[in-house]
Amino acid sequence: MTKSSAPGKIILFGEHAVVHGRPALAVPVIQVHAGVDVSDSSRAGIWIDASDINLQAELNTLPSDHPIASVVHNFLFLSRVSSFPNLEIKITSTIPVASGLGSGAAVTVALTRALASHLNYPMTDEEVNAFTYEIEKLHHGTPSGIDNTVITYAKPVYFVKGRSIEVFKVEQPFTIVIANTGISAPTKESVADVRTLWEADKVRWETVFDEIGEIVDQARKAIESEQWEMLGDLMNQNHSLLQKMTVSSPELDQLVEAARNARALGAKLSGGGRGGNMIALVEPEMAESVSSSLREAGAKNVIITQVT
Repeated sequence: MTKSSAPGKIILFGEHAVVHGRPALAVPVIQVHAGVDVSDSSRAGIWIDASDINLQAELNTLPSDHPIASVVHNFLFLSRVSSFPNLEIKITSTIPVASGLGSGAAVTVALTRALASHLNYPMTDEEVNAFTYEIEKLHHGTPSGIDNTVITYAKPVYFVKGRSIEVFKVEQPFTIVIANTGISAPTKESVADVRTLWEADKVRWETVFDEIGEIVDQARKAIESEQWEMLGDLMNQNHSLLQKMTVSSPELDQLVEAARNARALGAKLSGGGRGGNMIALVEPEMAESVSSSLREAGAKNVIITQVT
């Protein structure tokens, strides 16, 4: 049996603007992960067991564009296997689907690495990242590439689409609280809606994207110089601009407000928006009380994590 796993991810700053060429900051979240076991099978075919999403099926019974099937089909094509092997693939994940934590990319990275190892097809991190990005494009339209990059390398990343990966330095660990609205929010739809806004008034939205890009650069400097109050204020500014983009929601705004009222240093939505997650920057000793306030305000799940 071959095992592999990959962490979740959260965007700290720059979502949506990153699709339009501005920078973003994102970090891995090791508290949640996707795991894959691949083993030889006595049954003919490639059998997939992903009980978290109620899937138990043979590969060829699934549509070719099924998220998991597309990974396997494309990997087998990439690796040029002469005959399809008989395999059992078991997939587990603690990452909520469509919540901004990179569940799809994490499953793809873990599955790709497990298949590559089991079938003796060595892949570098760069190759895994590129392959996962191609899978992301199949399911998200025009993804930024940030999910696959952070999850593949499992390190904090300063990301600009089309440029070399840049790992940024966290001088001092800091604490964030991630709260899930419980509302499924496919990134593809919100990205498409923002693109529609941009196409209708490019001058206005390019200015907004520029503002977010400046916030991202200031946030990186704040992290590197341990200026936590500034970092929290920048989160609040970023959230306000995301509200203008129409990608927030009443549920997200309620959680953001609850976190701020509970003395978080700053809070914003994270990811595609319209649901999914929000994040709050907190002093470590305030993490539990902020988490409690978020649950009282309707959060379905709360994660406390340190960014290191």
